[in-house]
Amino acid sequence: MKLPLKTRNKEKLDLVPTPSQTVGPYFRITLMGRCAQKQIAGLGARGERVRLICKVFDGEGRPIPDGLIEIWQASADGKYNHPNDRQAKPVDPGFIGFGRQGTDADGNCEFETIKPGRVPGRGKTLQAPHFEVSVFARGVLKRLATRIYFAGDPANSEDPALSLVPKTRRATLLAQPVPGEAGTWGIDIHLSGAKETVFFDV
Repeated sequence: MKLPLKTRNKEKLDLVPTPSQTVGPYFRITLMGRCAQKQIAGLGARGERVRLICKVFDGEGRPIPDGLIEIWQASADGKYNHPNDRQAKPVDPGFIGFGRQGTDADGNCEFETIKPGRVPGRGKTLQAPHFEVSVFARGVLKRLATRIYFAGDPANSEDPALSLVPKTRRATLLAQPVPGEAGTWGIDIHLSGAKETVFFDV
């Protein structure tokens, strides 16, 4: 988009964004105050408490210190806290359903929430418990959309989206329990390279 600018001598200039201006990162603006949302579900929300740790890496396996992770999820009852979810289920008042965190120097960020319930899929299917994830990073012009499932959940075998992913690649979408930390799950997100996470074209 071209923006007109009037100078002191009344000449009209067109300001055209260059590639360096459109890439950023400018994440600090979206991580100030209430915009940085670590707690997706309040302490009073129904469901199994979960701590999710995400680690973001580049194609060389190096941590990305200035990435941004956004998460949408359903409540324990399987309902999104959003007007587009028209299921006849009450919205849990202690459940926000959205989180946003920047990665630290080691590429880490974490969220406090509850395990999502199963939501309807296409037809009469039910999706396995999962998080909808958007990944932003330096040089990424369009968000990278992916999902995070829970390793070992029996519902994974029935999930219509996960079934589209080759079996050899499904592990990139599975959070693993962190040893010695009850209720804590961790996942590595690789933006490219041999361990690249599966991203969805949405």
